[in-house]
Amino acid sequence: MRPGCVLVFCMCISVFLRRAISQPPTETDTYTECTDGYHWDPQTQHCKDINECETIPEACKGEMKCFNHYGGYLCLPRSASVIPAPDPPNQVHPSLENMASESFNLCPTGFEPQGDSCVDVDECERDSHDCQPSQQCFNTEGSFSCQCPDGYRKVGTECIDIDECRYRYCQHRCVNVPGSFSCQCEPGFQLAGNNRSCIDVDECGMGAPCSQRCYNTYGTFLCRCEQGYELGPDGFACNDIDECSYSSYLCQYQCVNEHGKFSCVCPDGYQLLGTRLCQDINECETGAHQCSDGQTCVNIHGGHKCVDTKSCQEPYVQVSENRCMCPVTKPSCRDMPYSIVHRYMSITSERSVPSDIFQIQATSVYPGAYNTFRIRSGDDNGDFYIRQINNISAMLVLARAVNGPREYVLDLEMVSVNPLMSYHTSSALRLTIYVGPYAF
Repeated sequence: MRPGCVLVFCMCISVFLRRAISQPPTETDTYTECTDGYHWDPQTQHCKDINECETIPEACKGEMKCFNHYGGYLCLPRSASVIPAPDPPNQVHPSLENMASESFNLCPTGFEPQGDSCVDVDECERDSHDCQPSQQCFNTEGSFSCQCPDGYRKVGTECIDIDECRYRYCQHRCVNVPGSFSCQCEPGFQLAGNNRSCIDVDECGMGAPCSQRCYNTYGTFLCRCEQGYELGPDGFACNDIDECSYSSYLCQYQCVNEHGKFSCVCPDGYQLLGTRLCQDINECETGAHQCSDGQTCVNIHGGHKCVDTKSCQEPYVQVSENRCMCPVTKPSCRDMPYSIVHRYMSITSERSVPSDIFQIQATSVYPGAYNTFRIRSGDDNGDFYIRQINNISAMLVLARAVNGPREYVLDLEMVSVNPLMSYHTSSALRLTIYVGPYAF
């Protein structure tokens, strides 16, 4: 027992003793007077002790605790316990002997008597502590302590949250929460195993919304398209490119757009040469014609013609497959070319002009003869002209651009004159020209 407590205890006892013996009871026939600290109980016909600890406001000051006692009260430390002795038989009011028989069992602060020993009081369990609501109570031997939870610090008597984000625990973003914090990553990243650092997310491997190709980059991803497609405004979808709308020169004839590509097609009678050019199909060589035995197959641009082998007309007679002769014995042959040779050719539409298209070559030349060349018939619109090269050859020239399909039959005549021998004769080349429907 601490010395201070003993002093107070003795002072309180002496006061009590003085009060207890200062007023002896007056003996009367009806015992209705009681000493100080007692009052008459008419029901029991005895003096009953007054509980000063309840009737006197602040009976004990400071850290002292009020203990009611016979005829008075005691101010003792809060850890003190009073064990009163049992009342003697027929005891109607206290005496000095009774008070001397009382025993006091005092335990240190934070302990309470249990049998003959003092045991620790768990103030936290009994809720007899003075910790703030923001604090946690921890019981200790003979006392208790008030501590702040993890993530809080004590300021005065209160616990306030620690802003862990001030210490930069996170690689990207730190979010403070009461008593703790959490780390967050920028888009395209995810938390690593330590929940503080951020690692790149492979969006391509996690189902990125790219419609065709996906390329993972640091913190994001890129969508790319196959050849023939272009990336849409959303950055994910791939839309077909209409290559045919970009240029009219992609294909020689016609461009056909397809998914992711384009193709060139050619008209009937032509075949694709490479990827964009059209080439005439020679039906006469491939056998894809229906000419009879008495006909000759003539290939033209985009098709073919079947011409009769025997094409000589009166007064001409057939002397070979493509040559007709007008006999001098016939009067009607006097002003006609001596011979006509049949030839066939094909040209394209929109040919640049002037353009050399056919060369005339004399097959027989008489000594001393002077030869001239002219278009005898068939050029009513003046689309052609003859350019003489020398005495035995000339060139047929296309003078104006023509469009097909169209057919010309030109009689190209070579006139031979020998002034010395008064010799005059002529021969003709009947040239059939087929103009194709296209510029190829």
